Amino acid sequence: MDTCGHCGQPVATEQPHPRCEQMLAMEPPRFCVECARRMKVQVHPRGWSATCVEHGTLIG
Repeated sequence: MDTCGHCGQPVATEQPHPRCEQMLAMEPPRFCVECARRMKVQVHPRGWSATCVEHGTLIG
């Protein structure tokens, strides 16, 4: 299941989320793209980290 990292809704190939894509370019993802769980997001002086309890941590 592919989900949007910003809103957590399913992403259909014919119906992308353009507003969410714009937001993800400026801020860390809020939802895991694999399981749609809400992630713990931390913003650091040099970037960010987003952690899913099931799939681990993304660092940006």
